[in-house]
Formats: sequence, structure tokens, C-alpha cells
Amino acid sequence: MVRTVFVAPDVQARGIGKLLMVEIEHTARERNIPSLTLSSSVTAEAFYARLGFNGVRDNYHGDERTIVMERLLKDPT
Repeated sequence: MVRTVFVAPDVQARGIGKLLMVEIEHTARERNIPSLTLSSSVTAEAFYARLGFNGVRDNYHGDERTIVMERLLKDPT
């Protein structure tokens, strides 16, 4: 479970978030973790989708909607 990944607004759109997620995936693969799951904000959904995450379900906390997303980690052979 990926809890939170944030990039400071003044340095967004420079590939930092993608690099962070690549490192998280690398660590998960080293530990034989079969999938990554996270709770995405609506605004970050497209970012995670570009990284191969798929929406699993919506969660609501009052009026706030988040999207549970998952990426299966297949053997990169």
C-alpha cells in the first residue's frame, strides 16, 4: 500500500513524482510484493493511470472522492 506521494507545487511536472513511483516499484519488486495499491485524489488519477495503475473502486469521505487504484507487478522478463 502506497500511503502518500507528494511533490511540492513549485517543482511539479518535472518528472519527480514518476521517479518516486519508479523507486517505490523497484523496492516492491525486490521484496516480492505482487501489487501496489493506493488511494488517489481525483486530480492525480490520470498521473497514476499513466504509470499503469487501474481504478478498482471509489471511496467517499463526506463529499471528498478518492479512487483506489492498483498496479500488478509482473515479472519484467
